[in-house]
Amino acid sequence: MLGKREPEIYGSLTLLQINRGLTEAARPLGLSLHFFQSSHEGALVDEIHRIYETSPGGVIINPGGLTHTSVVLRDALTMLTCPKVEVHLSNIYKREPFRHTSLLSDIVTGQITGFGPFGYHMALLALHHQLSV
Repeated sequence: MLGKREPEIYGSLTLLQINRGLTEAARPLGLSLHFFQSSHEGALVDEIHRIYETSPGGVIINPGGLTHTSVVLRDALTMLTCPKVEVHLSNIYKREPFRHTSLLSDIVTGQITGFGPFGYHMALLALHHQLSV
């Protein structure tokens, strides 16, 4: 629902627009991207299990509300040994207290929060850097 739900918090770009921008930004870096979105926790876990088998170079994830609640998402991400970047469009630490806890922050390589859609581009550059070191 990106671009529709609370645009004053999450911005007006749709997920498709963000993904297109990331694809363009990844091209000169020599990176290929795979996108997956679901509002269903089990579908996200299944996708992480699927990409585990392909040995991905890195993962950018915006776990949304599951950030604060999903132990199974955490467990699935823990299986991945590649760099992982947690992205939040809003600054979760400037919002309601229940959003201040991320069950993923200690298992990801880094967290980018509060920069809107540009946070995904920051995450892409961070992954590129991690893969180049």
